[in-house]
Amino acid sequence: MILILGDGMGPPQVGLLSMYARHAVHSETPDRTAAIELLMNLGGVGLMRTNPSGALVTDSAASATQLATGKAAGSEMIGATASGDRAPTIVEAAHAAGKSTGVISDTRATHATPGAFYAHQPHRQLENEIAADFLQSGLDVLLSGGLRHWVPEAVNDRTSVAYEATRQMVGDAYEFTSRRRDNRNLLLEARGEYQLAFDRHALASIESGRVLGLFADSEMHDALAERAELLDEQRTEPTLVEMSLKAIEILDQNPKGFFLMIEGGQIDWAGHNNDAGTMLHELLQLDDCVRAVYEWAKDRDDTLIVVTADHETGSMGVSFSGSPLPRAQRLEGEVFRQERFQPQFNFAAHSTLDRLFAQKCSFYTLFTQFDALPSGEQTPEQLQRMVAEATPFRISLQDAVDILTRMPNPSYAAGHPYLGTQTVPLIRDFSDFYVYGENLRMNALGRKLAHQQNMVWGTGTHTATPVPLVSWGPKSATQRFTGMPHSTDVGKSLIELVQ
Repeated sequence: MILILGDGMGPPQVGLLSMYARHAVHSETPDRTAAIELLMNLGGVGLMRTNPSGALVTDSAASATQLATGKAAGSEMIGATASGDRAPTIVEAAHAAGKSTGVISDTRATHATPGAFYAHQPHRQLENEIAADFLQSGLDVLLSGGLRHWVPEAVNDRTSVAYEATRQMVGDAYEFTSRRRDNRNLLLEARGEYQLAFDRHALASIESGRVLGLFADSEMHDALAERAELLDEQRTEPTLVEMSLKAIEILDQNPKGFFLMIEGGQIDWAGHNNDAGTMLHELLQLDDCVRAVYEWAKDRDDTLIVVTADHETGSMGVSFSGSPLPRAQRLEGEVFRQERFQPQFNFAAHSTLDRLFAQKCSFYTLFTQFDALPSGEQTPEQLQRMVAEATPFRISLQDAVDILTRMPNPSYAAGHPYLGTQTVPLIRDFSDFYVYGENLRMNALGRKLAHQQNMVWGTGTHTATPVPLVSWGPKSATQRFTGMPHSTDVGKSLIELVQ
């Protein structure tokens, strides 16, 4: 059983993926058909409701917990029921049935979605504790980023013995820090039972056994950064496809079978940032993974693939607008012999998809680079230039001024991890739904580019929109994943099938 989650991937996101595959002038999608669409055509299709216990809109922790346990969860809980009890996960059920298990994410191993499949904690922010839970989880393969939650606090002192010991394990794969508040080294605790991998070459060399792979200090590269270095033989990070195929290679050695969860987690982050170009690339990256998994499974009769999401992010849509208006055209058909074809609105040209694809870096990377400049160079003029270098779209100087303008925080809450600043970047409408502090500059940029991209955004958070539910495999299994079930129903079905 292979469960693939596109974090934040609602129907609008799947629609964008399919439109790019079919209609982009220079589409790179094989046969101009998204792999997710291919599975829809070959298997079962439904919609999944995602709300947590006691609320209408879910976060990733509650939604992933409901998928992993089949139990209703409260907001931001990890592996717990709505009443606060420990909820056994599908990983535990698979192990009880003698199967092997794996979890993969391109975020952090301790992030909400992957953590919900092997940990039990009262809140998603307890990433250090989620990492420690891994040691008792029995999970066979865990591949992701987030080393900072696994190594002792002392590594922040570059002269310490702890730093040197960790450097000897990690090698030169990447720079690392610690977010722990103790001196537990979970790598040393795991090393007796797990093979450790910190770069793609080490991962490729592992052929069997249990594996813990941590390939970044925090999150792994976004899809645009990955694409930029994909052909570089010296790159250290494995791709989502590489991690998935390696996990399958290892887990499939168990004759009793396996359960594997794969998360494309940064679709969600692009949605939070209202970053359409990055979202397209994140969707394409996940679709490559779906295609690779399907190619591995297509001649088998013992494998179930389920593709879904935990929620939709961004309230995103591709929409028609009032400008620029299309020019009149001559058509050869008899209906238009006396008339020219001229729609009254801008219904979005196919070439818009190619322009979205041409984005060179994410908004997050762009603003990270902007913030690294000397303060005197962090000007509207510089931001305008950087946007022009990063995307085919343009902002005016006044747009740049607006993006860098601040406003009183409409949701200010003293001491809150996200709402604790008294001023935030300016968002002119729906500001209550833009909650992530300095990240609001990315939302402001996305809104400034929206008319050129034919994109609309309704929020910087999540929506309650039901998400696609796609299944492929034996009909006796896929028939469970049609209609409009709740995520707890899907979780129960997954657990029953894996037992």
